[in-house]
Amino acid sequence: MAFARVVELLARGSAGESAAVRGWLRTARHSKGVSFLDLSDGSSLAGLQVVAGPELENYQAEVVRLDTGCAVEVEGELVPSQGSGQALELRATRLVVVGWADSDYPLQKKRHGFEFLRTIAHLRPRTNTFGAVLRVRNVAARAVHRFFQERGFVWLHTPIITASDAEGAGAMFRVAATEFDGEFFGRPAFLTVSGQLEAEIGALALSNVYTFGPTFRAENSNTSRHLAEFWMIEPEMAFCDLRGDMELAQAFLRYVVKAVLDESEDDLAFFDERISSGLRATLEHVALSSFEHLTYGEAVAILERSGQDFEFPVKWGADLASEHERFLTESHVGRPVIVTDYPKAIKAFYMYCNDDGQTVRAMDVLVPKVGEIIGGSQREDRVDVLRARLAECGLPEAPYQWYLDLRRFGSVPHAGFGLGFERLVLYLTGMANIRDVIPFPRVPGYAEF
Repeated sequence: MAFARVVELLARGSAGESAAVRGWLRTARHSKGVSFLDLSDGSSLAGLQVVAGPELENYQAEVVRLDTGCAVEVEGELVPSQGSGQALELRATRLVVVGWADSDYPLQKKRHGFEFLRTIAHLRPRTNTFGAVLRVRNVAARAVHRFFQERGFVWLHTPIITASDAEGAGAMFRVAATEFDGEFFGRPAFLTVSGQLEAEIGALALSNVYTFGPTFRAENSNTSRHLAEFWMIEPEMAFCDLRGDMELAQAFLRYVVKAVLDESEDDLAFFDERISSGLRATLEHVALSSFEHLTYGEAVAILERSGQDFEFPVKWGADLASEHERFLTESHVGRPVIVTDYPKAIKAFYMYCNDDGQTVRAMDVLVPKVGEIIGGSQREDRVDVLRARLAECGLPEAPYQWYLDLRRFGSVPHAGFGLGFERLVLYLTGMANIRDVIPFPRVPGYAEF
């Protein structure tokens, strides 16, 4: 019987049912000729108390030696529990030890610091916190695909190795083949920082596409919000302007948040109690709220009039810092905000230039407690303007010739956005460090596994 089915029976109080389960022991307590084993297979936050007695033929030889971390298979009957904390327990009629755990197993029944757990990332998914993180991550990923598939988007697999710098800002990992003389690909190649430029190829043929894959940034940053390897979600839509981009971003974020609220109730309750008090209320607020719209100029004016003593000065032409974004969402508006029309000097070359010559059709979605969570824009579809922007940004035309061709051969207005998946999972779980919402973090000086 699947462990999830047993958990369902526990919730319903269905005593008398037979069950066969397998998993790992969270704890093992042996007392007065009976053993109490807390068993979990990781499929949910709930565990199952197994009661094993001397009637088992291997009780003295094996059961009494069981300890935290051992893997077992158990058959038995669900009976009313004699202890507190659970309505039912499994009375074992057969127990097989599948895998023993050595005495130095590091995950004992106590709270472990997250920094310590990063040093044993091969074992930390067995803890309550990281099991819950990975289950929420799975629910969110499933919701991402469901959202786009329901709307007719095509999932486009963009290259991991590329010769294009989508952001035009460097900080890319160069790819080199060992024991190979010269450039393996005939030219310098890098790990991608974004699939957006290739997604534009897809959109200008298939109308609506999205990417969902790993991206890389060679940035020597050790903050709690940066990774060297992370996953990006990047939809791209043909025949779409900034307004349509904003509408899709709002619908997308609300959809994924609602999916997690509906499908991860136990894990969210755990995060609300142990990690971030009020998390569920925050997510419900986002799922139900309409998003406010401000231009960059309006946002700057609001911040300048606020009377707040910000760490980073507010002025037109400077990017908004997290403290500014949180003030707008938490104090000024009280709900998510979409800020548009940023100065072109602080945005990428591919964003559509407004008629004022100073701003571009960019948008950032800001949410309470985090700030920016989505960034997007209408793309520049005029070949002459795009050439001028490449020159302004000091970028050579040659590597982007194919990108310019898209503007020469049937160009149409198109738009899209990018969302760092780990940033989203960070928001959904209330975790403090982005290294704790990805199974195997890659950061400067660390690339285990």
